[in-house]
Amino acid sequence: MKIGYARVSTDDQKTDLQRDALEKAGCEKVIVDKVSGTIMERPGLEKLKEQLRAGDFLIVWRLDRLGRSLQDLIGWINYLQGKDIALRSLHETIDTTTPTGKLTFHIFGALAEFEKNLIQERTRAGLRAARARGRLGGRPKALDDDQRQVAVDLYRQKKMPIRRICETMGISKPTLYAYVRAAQE
Repeated sequence: MKIGYARVSTDDQKTDLQRDALEKAGCEKVIVDKVSGTIMERPGLEKLKEQLRAGDFLIVWRLDRLGRSLQDLIGWINYLQGKDIALRSLHETIDTTTPTGKLTFHIFGALAEFEKNLIQERTRAGLRAARARGRLGGRPKALDDDQRQVAVDLYRQKKMPIRRICETMGISKPTLYAYVRAAQE
């Protein structure tokens, strides 16, 4: 049996592209996860382990849908090989039923890990450079100092429900509570 696995990182993202490609590749089932690849516990992966049997094919649109690190991908390959299950990646045209596919998988996996590490290092270097120039980064404050004080005062007066304060000020409850805590310090 051919079972497809698709993953998107957020609920806003769509799996249509992945699902269409997997169905075109002959997948009889497609299991979907809507969770970041950095999260190790993914319900769809657990469901895959329950459903895959010896002789089956696990088909993914891209390798990064299955795992985010070389170690993670190799773990999956070892698991699949131990269960006599083949892996196919459509984007990278990898098929682990062949020696060339196994070699290609390891090369692509190493390159993907290398690319991820380069991106992380460039990001860290950019943040260090920005901090050295006095930029702090992060999300801008929802309210200026005066507006924050008004929100805190409304909260302390206890004359208006918290929900209404938040709606009036255009902020969330956690933001209001953060402003109140900051004002107390």
